[in-house]
Amino acid sequence: MKKLLIISMLIASVETLHAQDFEPATEAVKNMGVGWNLGNTLEAHNQAAGTLDPTKSSYWGQQGLESEVCWGQVYATPELLKMIREAGFGAIRVPVTWYNHMDIDGKVNAAWMARVKEVVGYVLSQGMYCIINVHHDTGADISGKSYHWIKAQGSNYTTNKAKFKNLWNQIATEFKDYDQKLLFESYNEMLDNDNSWNYASSKNSGSYNVTKANDAYKAISDYAQSFVDAVRATGGNNVNRNLVVNTYAASCGSGSWNTHLQEPLSKLTVPTDPATNHIMVQVHDYPNIENGITSVKNEIDNMINRWNTYFISKGIPMILGEWGTANVDKGDGKTDYDVRRDVMFQFADYMVKKCKEYHVATFYWMGLSDGIFRIQPIFNQPDLAQTIVNAYHGSTSGYKYPTIADTGGVLNCLQKEKTIEWGSGITITNSAFSSFENSVKLKLTFTVTSNSSQDIQFNDGSWEHLTGVFVDGTPKGADYNPSGTVGTEYNVTVTFDQSVYNTLCQKGMIIQGSNVTIKKAVVEGTIVSGITPLVIDRPVDNTYYNLKGQRVTHPQKGIYIQNGKKIVFK
Repeated sequence: MKKLLIISMLIASVETLHAQDFEPATEAVKNMGVGWNLGNTLEAHNQAAGTLDPTKSSYWGQQGLESEVCWGQVYATPELLKMIREAGFGAIRVPVTWYNHMDIDGKVNAAWMARVKEVVGYVLSQGMYCIINVHHDTGADISGKSYHWIKAQGSNYTTNKAKFKNLWNQIATEFKDYDQKLLFESYNEMLDNDNSWNYASSKNSGSYNVTKANDAYKAISDYAQSFVDAVRATGGNNVNRNLVVNTYAASCGSGSWNTHLQEPLSKLTVPTDPATNHIMVQVHDYPNIENGITSVKNEIDNMINRWNTYFISKGIPMILGEWGTANVDKGDGKTDYDVRRDVMFQFADYMVKKCKEYHVATFYWMGLSDGIFRIQPIFNQPDLAQTIVNAYHGSTSGYKYPTIADTGGVLNCLQKEKTIEWGSGITITNSAFSSFENSVKLKLTFTVTSNSSQDIQFNDGSWEHLTGVFVDGTPKGADYNPSGTVGTEYNVTVTFDQSVYNTLCQKGMIIQGSNVTIKKAVVEGTIVSGITPLVIDRPVDNTYYNLKGQRVTHPQKGIYIQNGKKIVFK
């Protein structure tokens, strides 16, 4: 028995010595440089109707590896992460959703875990820091359409504590030998049972309920502590790995419109940890910049002063894990990048510089290279990427920002071949057309899979049929019937009249049909001259989609998707 005890102590000692090589969290946030979110990929998810009860097996494990592209992004590639690193970014946050790849007992699907490891490998192989998390297992529920199993609620914590710890046990065990550049983030934007944003109980019926709010804040702190306990217990490099815990809803404490706005900061109990200085706190921020740069700067100053009061001055480092702008210009549906780029760039510059002053690492939310632009890969917002990098490094010298101009006017719109079906086709974003002059051509390579009902149908991004469409110069309306031989590969060139082209620049295209496999889809043309080809015209119909993909006519407070981007209404 005595010999076994000595051996156990030696093993523990070796593990501790190995882990002590890890830099403390206060150094990690400095060494990350400036970061970026690989958004709407590994955290994308869909819930089938009628499967919203976590006590039922049907809630769990609904998707396979295809979930990565179910929100309109493309599969992550090593080339994309290489481009981001060569642009001057030093850290990548990789949000991951797990419930749709777990069974009811909490076991993670092996293929999904392998894919997460693969993407993490893309990041680390570039020498960048990588953060992985538990993402849309938390979030805002939509009645009858979506439900998140982890909530800031005492009873929810009691019910799900074991499953949550088991999830992190599996993740941490899988990655326990990885070096210090891999960090774990506990949970994303965890809300109370009322789906309250900004602070707990903000959406309680009637008025703010202090009992419910305190219950939510305690649940957040309890989940954070369980996360730390579960990770540390797996040993290996996890003994001293840097860990990230989030405030309630990842709220940043910004604003003065309500006296409870600072509670997510003040009420978070930072977990006790056997490792010293290996925990950091994360918040998110998406301010409205419509009132001009002076107002935004004041808001940032006040917000960071609060961070300093509650965490930084106490030796607890922070990261701004998601940031951007509120995005929507009311009335025309365009983003801040489109309509007030000068203010947006001043905001980005100030945010990064101010955070760097307080050693807060920043991770921009998913723009810069978006949608099909990630296939090449190229930037569709290179000037914004340069602004962010320059704000941190003081220069963009030596960094690269490839754009559509570097492709010779060719934009690949399909990452992998796809058999199109009715209601499930290929989406080509509006920016694939608006980046070119009117002479744009869509070149398709395809095979047919059956002798009957061969059809390729062209719709705009709102599923309305297109009429002025020509295939190899012949007018086809919305439908093209190939009448091809099964297994034979065909190449056709699709062109458009002026009115259809204008629609495509606003709404993009959806290609659906039957018994056809599209192997290649390429847009070619002359790059827009006289103006930057990087300004993307957004749909003028203010179309928003919730996190389930359903169209929303009148979005309320919460998170929505518009043109593949995350839109936050506060």
